[in-house]
Amino acid sequence: MTKKSKTTFGIFAESIGLYFSNFDKFLKYMTFPVLGQILGLGIVLVFLYFFTENMPKFIEKYPNLNDINTLIIFSIIITLPGLAIFCKAFWEYLKAYVAVNSMLDNMLKSGKVYDFKAHSQVAEKRVFQFIGLWFILGIFGLLAAFPLLWVIGGIVAVYLVLVFQVFTFEPKLSPIGCIKRSFNLIKGHFGSTFVLLILNGILTCFLIPQIFVKLSELSGFANWLSGVFLPIANLIPDINLQDYGLKPITSFDISKIIVESIILQIIIQYTLPQRSILWSLWYKEQSKKGESNIPQTKKRNSKRPSEKLMEETNKKYSKKKKIDKNILRRAMEKDDEE
Repeated sequence: MTKKSKTTFGIFAESIGLYFSNFDKFLKYMTFPVLGQILGLGIVLVFLYFFTENMPKFIEKYPNLNDINTLIIFSIIITLPGLAIFCKAFWEYLKAYVAVNSMLDNMLKSGKVYDFKAHSQVAEKRVFQFIGLWFILGIFGLLAAFPLLWVIGGIVAVYLVLVFQVFTFEPKLSPIGCIKRSFNLIKGHFGSTFVLLILNGILTCFLIPQIFVKLSELSGFANWLSGVFLPIANLIPDINLQDYGLKPITSFDISKIIVESIILQIIIQYTLPQRSILWSLWYKEQSKKGESNIPQTKKRNSKRPSEKLMEETNKKYSKKKKIDKNILRRAMEKDDEE
């Protein structure tokens, strides 16, 4: 008996339930991949800011720094700690794209997730294929960034939405094979997939992030953090917007925009598990539909001659140690004659 197909909205609701029922675990799992990127970039910016502000003093004390090549090398050296943290966190974030997919089976069976390191091995065991898949998607992203290709890029993006699910659940496929498989799974379900993209985009990229932005504003945290970023905003050259009939923008306004962008980016990245769960459920639904379309071979009600002969032989010679060697040959000959 085949299982009843789930509706588009049913899958969307199920993904939300699975995500929030394990929210505490996902929050902990995503903390370093998300905040580690912010921390790494923050260290880079802080080091560069203080180095730039105190550069005349450094050059006066160390005359050898008054050389462009030396300054570039020194700038790279002081940013290495921050870059190392950022790269490590970014790699962990990329692995989460397939690790959360691998967790889905546990969530469906027990409603819980565990052993995050084991699930991360989905990417680690096929690291070259995983990097290759990201490389291909990166090239596609660069091409789709051109305004003339936005529409085509958007359509192709819908067809590529299941590539990481295919990578997770069909490990024998190459990166190109994952892309082809995603196209085949979405074929005939473009409209439903597009609806899911819109719904999940509104939820995870607008609604939830905006709630946190408003909470940060009401609590005063956004204004406090804007003051922290004010020295960086002061480095940005003033733009005379009055010449264009627009309201002038202050450095504090720029700082608030930076803070709001950071909060939005953090929350969007934290909701990655919700998106992965949704597309994993969608992958399983489309895979199930594909399997149901494969014609099934009918079971034989009557037994083959060889089967009948072997049953008779077993009954006849069950108490004897040896069986005539020609029995199986005669059975196979009857099969051929059939």
